[in-house]
Amino acid sequence: MARAAEPSGRRAGTAWRQAAPELSALKRSLLFSEELNIALASGREGEYFRWLLASLLYGARINGTIARNTYRSFLRHGLTTPGKIIDAGWPYLVNPIMREGGYVRYDGRKSDQILRVCGALIETYGGRVSNVHEKASDARDLETRMLAFYGVGAVTTNIFLRELRPFWRKADPKPLPQVTRLASRLKIDLTSFRRKTITFVRIEAGLIRLAQGRFRSAIAAEDGRARPARIHESHSPAEP
Repeated sequence: MARAAEPSGRRAGTAWRQAAPELSALKRSLLFSEELNIALASGREGEYFRWLLASLLYGARINGTIARNTYRSFLRHGLTTPGKIIDAGWPYLVNPIMREGGYVRYDGRKSDQILRVCGALIETYGGRVSNVHEKASDARDLETRMLAFYGVGAVTTNIFLRELRPFWRKADPKPLPQVTRLASRLKIDLTSFRRKTITFVRIEAGLIRLAQGRFRSAIAAEDGRARPARIHESHSPAEP
């Protein structure tokens, strides 16, 4: 994930901490899935696949805005299931899908990856993302199964599973090292929050955005829309 520039020196470090948001603001952070209007709490298969697709796009070393625009390009063209994506084929994914989203640096490679993941999802899991969770024996096996998909590494696995912690019993990835480092700098004890709660996931999303320098814009977007329904007590390359 692209790291935010950090001021050097004791005075600059103090100023950076003073400019950081309060914990209460981090607890209101918009989830990356919510930013894309993906309702993971609904438990619907279509929402899970859309989040997997978004996670694959976010997982490359590419600007988050481009990943979001490309995801929306998939939606505009109705490519929202593994079967529809496979039927569309590689040339159509490269152009117009990737081109419309601005995903040109890795367009061919990413199109190939998405097609292969969709194929494996159909062949191994009956085309249902939820079956990946159902077939996993525990949290470690779930991560292993994610890593078995073509081109999926630790970062993409973390992006996909971290926002599913409150909803999938076996989803419980450790926060990314940059998240724990930033929390430590801000004197936030992440161990005081249960990791599988929505509050923890929101704090985590806020810390990722803070590192990317776009935390305040996400909070503004959240304040301008209806609050998502609360689940139980509280919650990326690498953004999202």
